[in-house]
Amino acid sequence: MADFDEYMADEYDMDDLEDDMNAEFDGRDIDASDSEVEDFDQLNKAADTSAAQARNGKDIQGIPWDRLNITRKEYRKTRLEQYKNYENIPNSGEESAKKCMNTEKGSSFYEFRRNSRSVRSTILHFQLRNLVWATSKHDVYLLSNYSISHWSSLTGCRNEILNVKGHVAPSEKHPESLLEGFTETQVSTLAVKERLLVAGGFQGEIICKHLDRPGVSFCSRTTYTENAITNAVDIYRNSSGSLHFMASNNDCGVRDFDMERYQLVQLVRYLWPVNHSSLSPDGKLVAVVGDDPDGLLVDASNGRTIGTLKGHLDYSFASAWHPNGVTFATGNQDKTCRIWDTRKLSESVAVLKGNLGAVRSIRFTSDGRYVAMAEPADFVHIYDIKTGYKKEQEIDFFGEISGISFSPDTESLFIGVWDRTYGSLLEYGRTRDYTYLDSLL
Repeated sequence: MADFDEYMADEYDMDDLEDDMNAEFDGRDIDASDSEVEDFDQLNKAADTSAAQARNGKDIQGIPWDRLNITRKEYRKTRLEQYKNYENIPNSGEESAKKCMNTEKGSSFYEFRRNSRSVRSTILHFQLRNLVWATSKHDVYLLSNYSISHWSSLTGCRNEILNVKGHVAPSEKHPESLLEGFTETQVSTLAVKERLLVAGGFQGEIICKHLDRPGVSFCSRTTYTENAITNAVDIYRNSSGSLHFMASNNDCGVRDFDMERYQLVQLVRYLWPVNHSSLSPDGKLVAVVGDDPDGLLVDASNGRTIGTLKGHLDYSFASAWHPNGVTFATGNQDKTCRIWDTRKLSESVAVLKGNLGAVRSIRFTSDGRYVAMAEPADFVHIYDIKTGYKKEQEIDFFGEISGISFSPDTESLFIGVWDRTYGSLLEYGRTRDYTYLDSLL
Protein backbone atom coordinates (compact mmCIF):
# COMPACT_ATOMS: atom_id res chain seq x y z
CA MET A 1 0.00 0.00 0.00
CA ALA A 2 1.24 3.46 -0.86
CA ASP A 3 2.06 6.06 1.77
CA PHE A 4 -1.06 8.09 2.56
CA ASP A 5 0.68 11.46 2.24
CA GLU A 6 2.20 10.55 -1.08
CA TYR A 7 -1.00 10.42 -3.10
CA MET A 8 -4.28 12.02 -2.17
CA ALA A 9 -7.61 11.20 -3.76
CA ASP A 10 -8.75 14.81 -3.85
CA GLU A 11 -6.19 15.40 -6.57
CA TYR A 12 -9.01 14.22 -8.81
CA ASP A 13 -11.85 16.36 -7.52
CA MET A 14 -13.83 18.12 -10.20
CA ASP A 15 -11.79 21.27 -9.59
CA ASP A 16 -11.96 22.42 -13.18
CA LEU A 17 -15.74 22.57 -12.92
CA GLU A 18 -15.94 24.18 -9.48
CA ASP A 19 -15.05 27.66 -10.72
CA ASP A 20 -18.30 27.64 -12.66
CA MET A 21 -20.47 26.46 -9.76
CA ASN A 22 -22.68 28.66 -7.65
CA ALA A 23 -21.24 29.53 -4.24
CA GLU A 24 -24.11 27.64 -2.58
CA PHE A 25 -22.55 24.36 -3.70
CA ASP A 26 -19.17 24.95 -2.08
CA GLY A 27 -17.89 21.86 -0.22
CA ARG A 28 -16.69 21.68 3.35
CA ASP A 29 -13.71 20.07 5.00
CA ILE A 30 -13.37 17.27 7.53
CA ASP A 31 -13.47 19.59 10.53
CA ALA A 32 -16.80 21.24 9.75
CA SER A 33 -19.07 21.78 12.76
CA ASP A 34 -22.34 19.90 13.33
CA SER A 35 -24.35 23.04 12.55
CA GLU A 36 -22.48 23.42 9.26
CA VAL A 37 -23.24 19.80 8.46
CA GLU A 38 -26.96 20.32 9.11
CA ASP A 39 -27.03 23.47 6.99
CA PHE A 40 -25.20 21.65 4.23
CA ASP A 41 -27.65 18.74 4.37
CA GLN A 42 -30.69 21.00 4.09
CA LEU A 43 -29.11 22.97 1.26
CA ASN A 44 -28.36 19.89 -0.78
CA LYS A 45 -31.69 18.11 -0.28
CA ALA A 46 -33.05 20.64 -2.74
CA ALA A 47 -30.39 19.53 -5.21
CA ASP A 48 -31.28 15.82 -5.04
CA THR A 49 -32.27 14.15 -8.30
CA SER A 50 -35.19 11.73 -8.58
CA ALA A 51 -35.78 9.09 -11.25
CA ALA A 52 -38.59 11.20 -12.71
CA GLN A 53 -36.33 14.25 -12.99
CA ALA A 54 -33.61 12.15 -14.63
CA ARG A 55 -36.12 10.84 -17.18
CA ASN A 56 -37.01 14.46 -17.96
CA GLY A 57 -33.41 15.29 -18.76
CA LYS A 58 -31.88 16.42 -15.47
CA ASP A 59 -28.33 15.24 -14.90
CA ILE A 60 -28.38 12.48 -12.27
CA GLN A 61 -25.82 14.38 -10.18
CA GLY A 62 -27.47 17.75 -10.70
CA ILE A 63 -24.54 19.13 -12.67
CA PRO A 64 -25.83 22.15 -14.66
CA TRP A 65 -24.02 21.41 -17.91
CA ASP A 66 -26.03 24.08 -19.75
CA ARG A 67 -24.39 26.73 -17.52
CA LEU A 68 -20.84 25.43 -17.86
CA ASN A 69 -18.16 26.14 -20.41
CA ILE A 70 -17.81 22.45 -21.24
CA THR A 71 -20.23 19.73 -22.25
CA ARG A 72 -20.59 16.44 -20.42
CA LYS A 73 -19.18 14.56 -23.40
CA GLU A 74 -16.15 16.85 -23.54
CA TYR A 75 -15.52 16.58 -19.82
CA ARG A 76 -15.79 12.79 -19.93
CA LYS A 77 -13.18 12.75 -22.70
CA THR A 78 -10.92 14.99 -20.61
CA ARG A 79 -11.26 12.77 -17.53
CA LEU A 80 -10.43 9.64 -19.50
CA GLU A 81 -7.36 11.33 -20.92
CA GLN A 82 -6.08 13.00 -17.76
CA TYR A 83 -7.01 10.71 -14.86
CA LYS A 84 -3.84 9.14 -13.53
CA ASN A 85 -4.21 5.56 -12.35
CA TYR A 86 -1.98 4.85 -9.37
CA GLU A 87 0.38 1.97 -10.12
CA ASN A 88 3.01 0.31 -7.95
CA ILE A 89 4.29 -1.53 -11.02
CA PRO A 90 4.72 0.80 -14.04
CA ASN A 91 2.55 0.20 -17.13
CA SER A 92 0.57 -2.58 -15.46
CA GLY A 93 -2.69 -1.14 -16.76
CA GLU A 94 -1.52 -1.02 -20.38
CA GLU A 95 -0.19 -4.57 -20.29
CA SER A 96 -3.26 -6.05 -18.64
CA ALA A 97 -5.61 -4.48 -21.21
CA LYS A 98 -4.29 -6.90 -23.82
CA LYS A 99 -5.77 -9.85 -21.93
CA CYS A 100 -9.25 -8.51 -21.20
CA MET A 101 -12.37 -10.03 -22.68
CA ASN A 102 -14.71 -8.05 -24.88
CA THR A 103 -18.09 -7.30 -23.36
CA GLU A 104 -21.37 -6.03 -24.77
CA LYS A 105 -22.21 -2.76 -23.04
CA GLY A 106 -25.63 -1.18 -22.90
CA SER A 107 -27.53 -3.47 -20.55
CA SER A 108 -29.70 -2.04 -17.79
CA PHE A 109 -29.74 -4.53 -14.92
CA TYR A 110 -30.19 -1.73 -12.36
CA GLU A 111 -31.96 1.56 -13.08
CA PHE A 112 -31.41 4.95 -11.51
CA ARG A 113 -33.68 5.77 -8.55
CA ARG A 114 -32.22 8.75 -6.76
CA ASN A 115 -29.12 10.81 -6.11
CA SER A 116 -29.01 12.18 -2.55
CA ARG A 117 -26.73 15.19 -2.26
CA SER A 118 -27.46 15.53 1.44
CA VAL A 119 -25.55 12.30 2.08
CA ARG A 120 -21.84 13.07 1.96
CA SER A 121 -19.89 9.85 1.66
CA THR A 122 -16.16 10.41 2.14
CA ILE A 123 -12.86 8.55 1.94
CA LEU A 124 -9.63 9.00 3.89
CA HIS A 125 -7.26 6.75 1.96
CA PHE A 126 -7.22 6.73 -1.81
CA GLN A 127 -6.67 2.97 -2.11
CA LEU A 128 -9.36 1.83 0.35
CA ARG A 129 -12.94 2.04 -0.91
CA ASN A 130 -15.14 -0.16 1.27
CA LEU A 131 -17.01 2.53 3.16
CA VAL A 132 -20.63 1.97 2.04
CA TRP A 133 -22.77 -0.95 3.31
CA ALA A 134 -26.45 -1.69 2.65
CA THR A 135 -28.29 -3.86 5.18
CA SER A 136 -31.65 -3.69 3.36
CA LYS A 137 -32.97 -2.15 0.17
CA HIS A 138 -33.64 1.05 2.12
CA ASP A 139 -30.91 1.11 4.79
CA VAL A 140 -27.31 2.18 4.20
CA TYR A 141 -24.34 2.78 6.50
CA LEU A 142 -21.50 5.01 5.40
CA LEU A 143 -18.61 7.15 6.54
CA SER A 144 -18.91 10.91 6.36
CA ASN A 145 -15.73 12.51 7.71
CA TYR A 146 -15.49 11.35 11.36
CA SER A 147 -19.12 10.25 11.47
CA ILE A 148 -20.48 6.80 10.68
CA SER A 149 -24.13 7.28 9.80
CA HIS A 150 -27.27 5.37 8.86
CA TRP A 151 -29.23 6.63 5.88
CA SER A 152 -32.81 5.63 5.11
CA SER A 153 -33.86 6.03 1.50
CA LEU A 154 -37.48 5.68 2.66
CA THR A 155 -37.49 8.65 5.00
CA GLY A 156 -34.59 10.56 3.47
CA CYS A 157 -33.14 10.94 6.96
CA ARG A 158 -29.62 10.38 8.24
CA ASN A 159 -28.83 9.36 11.82
CA GLU A 160 -25.37 9.33 13.32
CA ILE A 161 -24.43 5.91 14.70
CA LEU A 162 -20.89 6.59 15.84
CA ASN A 163 -18.69 9.68 15.92
CA VAL A 164 -14.98 8.93 16.22
CA LYS A 165 -13.66 12.50 16.22
CA GLY A 166 -13.57 12.62 20.01
CA HIS A 167 -12.86 9.91 22.53
CA VAL A 168 -14.43 6.49 21.86
CA ALA A 169 -14.20 3.76 24.50
CA PRO A 170 -16.05 0.47 25.03
CA SER A 171 -19.07 0.56 27.34
CA GLU A 172 -18.81 -3.20 27.87
CA LYS A 173 -15.96 -4.96 29.67
CA HIS A 174 -14.24 -7.85 27.94
CA PRO A 175 -10.78 -9.25 28.84
CA GLU A 176 -9.15 -8.48 25.48
CA SER A 177 -10.88 -5.15 24.91
CA LEU A 178 -8.82 -1.96 25.02
CA LEU A 179 -10.76 -0.18 27.74
CA GLU A 180 -9.05 3.20 27.27
CA GLY A 181 -10.39 3.33 23.70
CA PHE A 182 -9.23 5.77 21.03
CA THR A 183 -9.29 9.47 20.20
CA GLU A 184 -9.74 10.98 16.72
CA THR A 185 -9.77 7.69 14.87
CA GLN A 186 -9.24 8.03 11.14
CA VAL A 187 -11.50 5.35 9.70
CA SER A 188 -9.86 3.49 6.83
CA THR A 189 -12.41 0.72 6.32
CA LEU A 190 -15.89 -0.29 7.40
CA ALA A 191 -18.21 -3.30 7.45
CA VAL A 192 -21.82 -3.65 8.62
CA LYS A 193 -23.58 -7.01 8.74
CA GLU A 194 -25.57 -9.16 11.17
CA ARG A 195 -26.39 -6.04 13.21
CA LEU A 196 -22.66 -5.56 13.83
CA LEU A 197 -20.65 -2.52 12.75
CA VAL A 198 -16.86 -2.81 12.61
CA ALA A 199 -14.65 0.19 11.80
CA GLY A 200 -10.92 -0.12 11.14
CA GLY A 201 -8.44 2.73 11.56
CA PHE A 202 -5.15 4.10 10.28
CA GLN A 203 -3.27 3.06 13.44
CA GLY A 204 -4.59 -0.50 13.54
CA GLU A 205 -7.70 0.46 15.52
CA ILE A 206 -10.72 -1.83 15.58
CA ILE A 207 -14.03 -0.45 16.92
CA CYS A 208 -17.04 -2.78 17.19
CA LYS A 209 -20.61 -1.69 17.84
CA HIS A 210 -23.74 -3.83 17.90
CA LEU A 211 -26.49 -1.81 16.28
CA ASP A 212 -29.11 -3.09 18.72
CA ARG A 213 -27.10 -2.07 21.81
CA PRO A 214 -26.09 1.30 23.21
CA GLY A 215 -22.42 2.27 23.20
CA VAL A 216 -19.38 0.50 21.78
CA SER A 217 -18.91 -3.18 22.64
CA PHE A 218 -15.26 -3.80 21.83
CA CYS A 219 -12.06 -1.93 20.98
CA SER A 220 -8.74 -3.39 19.95
CA ARG A 221 -5.47 -2.27 18.40
CA THR A 222 -4.31 -4.97 16.03
CA THR A 223 -0.70 -3.88 16.11
CA TYR A 224 1.52 -1.10 17.41
CA THR A 225 3.92 -1.17 14.47
CA GLU A 226 4.29 1.93 12.31
CA ASN A 227 2.72 0.20 9.31
CA ALA A 228 -0.52 -0.60 11.10
CA ILE A 229 -3.45 0.51 8.94
CA THR A 230 -6.51 -1.74 8.90
CA ASN A 231 -7.22 -2.24 5.20
CA ALA A 232 -10.37 -4.36 5.20
CA VAL A 233 -12.92 -6.10 7.43
CA ASP A 234 -15.11 -9.11 6.57
CA ILE A 235 -17.97 -10.05 8.94
CA TYR A 236 -19.28 -13.61 8.87
CA ARG A 237 -20.77 -16.47 10.89
CA ASN A 238 -18.72 -19.64 11.29
CA SER A 239 -20.02 -23.20 10.90
CA SER A 240 -21.38 -23.20 14.45
CA GLY A 241 -23.20 -19.90 13.95
CA SER A 242 -20.82 -17.72 15.98
CA LEU A 243 -20.34 -14.16 14.79
CA HIS A 244 -16.76 -13.39 13.66
CA PHE A 245 -14.87 -10.89 11.57
CA MET A 246 -11.55 -10.96 9.74
CA ALA A 247 -9.30 -7.91 9.68
CA SER A 248 -6.66 -7.45 6.97
CA ASN A 249 -3.72 -5.26 7.95
CA ASN A 250 -0.72 -3.55 6.48
CA ASP A 251 1.53 -5.41 8.96
CA CYS A 252 1.06 -8.53 6.75
CA GLY A 253 -1.46 -10.08 9.12
CA VAL A 254 -5.00 -11.42 8.81
CA ARG A 255 -6.73 -11.63 12.19
CA ASP A 256 -9.89 -13.51 13.08
CA PHE A 257 -11.95 -12.13 15.97
CA ASP A 258 -14.73 -14.04 17.73
CA MET A 259 -17.53 -11.61 18.58
CA GLU A 260 -19.27 -14.04 20.92
CA ARG A 261 -16.22 -14.16 23.21
CA TYR A 262 -14.74 -10.82 22.08
CA GLN A 263 -11.25 -12.14 21.50
CA LEU A 264 -8.67 -12.74 18.83
CA VAL A 265 -8.75 -16.42 17.88
CA GLN A 266 -6.37 -16.59 14.92
CA LEU A 267 -3.50 -14.59 13.42
CA VAL A 268 -1.91 -15.59 10.12
CA ARG A 269 1.01 -13.64 8.70
CA TYR A 270 1.94 -13.40 5.03
CA LEU A 271 4.99 -12.16 3.13
CA TRP A 272 3.39 -8.85 2.14
CA PRO A 273 0.86 -6.32 3.45
CA VAL A 274 -2.66 -7.74 3.13
CA ASN A 275 -5.05 -5.28 1.49
CA HIS A 276 -8.13 -7.48 1.43
CA SER A 277 -9.30 -10.94 2.44
CA SER A 278 -12.70 -12.57 2.10
CA LEU A 279 -14.15 -15.84 3.36
CA SER A 280 -15.96 -18.33 1.12
CA PRO A 281 -19.66 -18.92 1.87
CA ASP A 282 -18.95 -22.35 3.38
CA GLY A 283 -16.26 -20.87 5.63
CA LYS A 284 -13.52 -23.17 4.40
CA LEU A 285 -11.45 -20.94 2.09
CA VAL A 286 -10.07 -17.40 2.20
CA ALA A 287 -9.05 -15.28 -0.77
CA VAL A 288 -6.07 -13.14 0.28
CA VAL A 289 -4.67 -10.25 -1.81
CA GLY A 290 -2.21 -7.47 -1.11
CA ASP A 291 1.05 -5.82 -2.07
CA ASP A 292 2.04 -8.53 -4.54
CA PRO A 293 0.74 -9.29 -8.05
CA ASP A 294 -0.05 -12.86 -6.99
CA GLY A 295 -2.96 -13.54 -4.69
CA LEU A 296 -3.53 -16.58 -2.50
CA LEU A 297 -6.30 -19.04 -1.78
CA VAL A 298 -5.79 -20.38 1.73
CA ASP A 299 -7.34 -22.85 4.18
CA ALA A 300 -9.46 -20.85 6.62
CA SER A 301 -8.71 -23.20 9.51
CA ASN A 302 -4.94 -22.77 9.49
CA GLY A 303 -3.97 -20.20 6.86
CA ARG A 304 -2.10 -22.76 4.80
CA THR A 305 -1.83 -21.88 1.10
CA ILE A 306 -3.94 -24.04 -1.20
CA GLY A 307 -3.19 -22.22 -4.44
CA THR A 308 -1.53 -19.14 -5.89
CA LEU A 309 -3.50 -16.76 -8.10
CA LYS A 310 -1.29 -15.69 -11.01
CA GLY A 311 -2.34 -13.24 -13.69
CA HIS A 312 -2.61 -9.76 -12.18
CA LEU A 313 0.26 -7.38 -12.91
CA ASP A 314 0.08 -5.03 -9.92
CA TYR A 315 -1.13 -4.95 -6.30
CA SER A 316 -4.68 -6.03 -5.46
CA PHE A 317 -7.18 -4.30 -3.14
CA ALA A 318 -10.43 -6.20 -3.56
CA SER A 319 -11.87 -9.70 -3.41
CA ALA A 320 -15.36 -11.21 -3.19
CA TRP A 321 -17.10 -14.59 -3.37
CA HIS A 322 -19.98 -15.78 -5.48
CA PRO A 323 -22.63 -17.46 -3.28
CA ASN A 324 -21.90 -20.82 -4.96
CA GLY A 325 -18.59 -20.94 -3.03
CA VAL A 326 -16.67 -21.96 -6.15
CA THR A 327 -16.32 -18.68 -8.01
CA PHE A 328 -14.54 -15.64 -6.59
CA ALA A 329 -13.11 -12.39 -7.90
CA THR A 330 -10.08 -10.18 -7.30
CA GLY A 331 -9.58 -6.50 -8.17
CA ASN A 332 -6.21 -4.97 -9.02
CA GLN A 333 -4.41 -1.72 -9.78
CA ASP A 334 -3.78 -3.09 -13.28
CA LYS A 335 -7.37 -1.92 -14.03
CA THR A 336 -8.80 -5.44 -14.09
CA CYS A 337 -11.09 -7.73 -12.16
CA ARG A 338 -10.24 -11.41 -12.54
CA ILE A 339 -12.78 -14.17 -12.02
CA TRP A 340 -11.48 -17.45 -10.57
CA ASP A 341 -12.73 -21.01 -10.12
CA THR A 342 -11.48 -22.87 -7.03
CA ARG A 343 -11.40 -26.09 -9.04
CA LYS A 344 -8.93 -24.69 -11.57
CA LEU A 345 -6.63 -22.00 -10.23
CA SER A 346 -4.04 -22.25 -13.01
CA GLU A 347 -5.72 -19.37 -14.86
CA SER A 348 -8.62 -17.01 -14.33
CA VAL A 349 -12.02 -17.69 -15.88
CA ALA A 350 -12.44 -14.11 -17.12
CA VAL A 351 -10.57 -10.80 -17.12
CA LEU A 352 -12.82 -7.73 -16.90
CA LYS A 353 -11.48 -4.29 -17.82
CA GLY A 354 -11.94 -0.91 -16.20
CA ASN A 355 -11.79 2.47 -17.93
CA LEU A 356 -9.96 4.86 -15.63
CA GLY A 357 -8.10 2.97 -12.97
CA ALA A 358 -7.78 0.25 -10.37
CA VAL A 359 -10.63 -2.04 -9.41
CA ARG A 360 -10.96 -1.19 -5.72
CA SER A 361 -14.27 -2.78 -4.73
CA ILE A 362 -16.17 -5.89 -5.87
CA ARG A 363 -19.62 -7.17 -4.89
CA PHE A 364 -21.72 -10.16 -5.99
CA THR A 365 -25.51 -10.15 -5.65
CA SER A 366 -26.74 -12.67 -3.09
CA ASP A 367 -28.60 -14.63 -5.79
CA GLY A 368 -25.39 -14.97 -7.80
CA ARG A 369 -26.78 -13.33 -10.95
CA TYR A 370 -24.59 -10.21 -11.09
CA VAL A 371 -21.18 -8.96 -10.03
CA ALA A 372 -20.29 -5.27 -9.72
CA MET A 373 -16.83 -3.76 -9.74
CA ALA A 374 -15.96 -0.18 -8.87
CA GLU A 375 -13.08 1.83 -10.23
CA PRO A 376 -11.54 4.55 -8.04
CA ALA A 377 -13.72 7.14 -9.79
CA ASP A 378 -16.52 7.68 -12.30
CA PHE A 379 -17.40 4.10 -13.26
CA VAL A 380 -19.19 1.12 -11.74
CA HIS A 381 -19.52 -1.94 -13.98
CA ILE A 382 -22.19 -4.64 -13.54
CA TYR A 383 -21.86 -7.97 -15.35
CA ASP A 384 -24.45 -10.65 -15.99
CA ILE A 385 -22.83 -13.87 -14.79
CA LYS A 386 -25.44 -15.96 -16.60
CA THR A 387 -24.02 -14.73 -19.93
CA GLY A 388 -20.46 -15.55 -18.95
CA TYR A 389 -19.80 -11.91 -18.03
CA LYS A 390 -20.34 -10.89 -21.65
CA LYS A 391 -23.23 -8.49 -21.01
CA GLU A 392 -22.37 -5.36 -19.06
CA GLN A 393 -24.03 -2.30 -17.61
CA GLU A 394 -21.72 0.67 -17.20
CA ILE A 395 -22.82 3.30 -14.68
CA ASP A 396 -21.15 6.57 -15.62
CA PHE A 397 -20.89 9.63 -13.31
CA PHE A 398 -18.21 11.96 -11.93
CA GLY A 399 -16.41 11.67 -8.59
CA GLU A 400 -14.30 9.36 -6.46
CA ILE A 401 -16.06 6.20 -5.30
CA SER A 402 -16.09 5.55 -1.55
CA GLY A 403 -17.82 2.19 -1.84
CA ILE A 404 -20.54 0.13 -3.50
CA SER A 405 -23.07 -2.21 -1.94
CA PHE A 406 -25.93 -4.39 -3.12
CA SER A 407 -28.75 -4.84 -0.63
CA PRO A 408 -29.03 -8.40 0.74
CA ASP A 409 -32.24 -8.96 -1.28
CA THR A 410 -30.45 -7.71 -4.47
CA GLU A 411 -33.14 -5.06 -5.05
CA SER A 412 -30.90 -2.02 -4.51
CA LEU A 413 -27.40 -0.90 -5.41
CA PHE A 414 -25.84 2.04 -3.56
CA ILE A 415 -22.76 3.97 -4.72
CA GLY A 416 -20.95 6.45 -2.50
CA VAL A 417 -19.55 9.42 -4.44
CA TRP A 418 -16.86 11.56 -2.83
CA ASP A 419 -16.39 15.03 -4.28
CA ARG A 420 -16.19 18.46 -2.66
CA THR A 421 -18.99 19.80 -4.85
CA TYR A 422 -20.98 16.78 -6.00
CA GLY A 423 -20.44 14.23 -3.26
CA SER A 424 -23.57 12.12 -2.78
CA LEU A 425 -25.15 8.69 -2.51
CA LEU A 426 -26.42 7.20 -5.76
CA GLU A 427 -29.24 4.66 -5.53
CA TYR A 428 -30.17 2.17 -8.25
CA GLY A 429 -32.97 -0.39 -8.26
CA ARG A 430 -32.98 -3.80 -9.88
CA THR A 431 -34.79 -3.91 -13.20
CA ARG A 432 -37.52 -6.50 -13.29
CA ASP A 433 -39.24 -7.92 -16.34
CA TYR A 434 -42.97 -8.00 -15.68
CA THR A 435 -44.04 -8.48 -19.28
CA TYR A 436 -45.58 -11.84 -18.34
CA LEU A 437 -48.35 -9.87 -16.61
CA ASP A 438 -49.52 -8.63 -20.01
CA SER A 439 -50.96 -12.04 -20.70
CA LEU A 440 -53.27 -11.60 -17.70
CA LEU A 441 -54.76 -8.36 -18.97
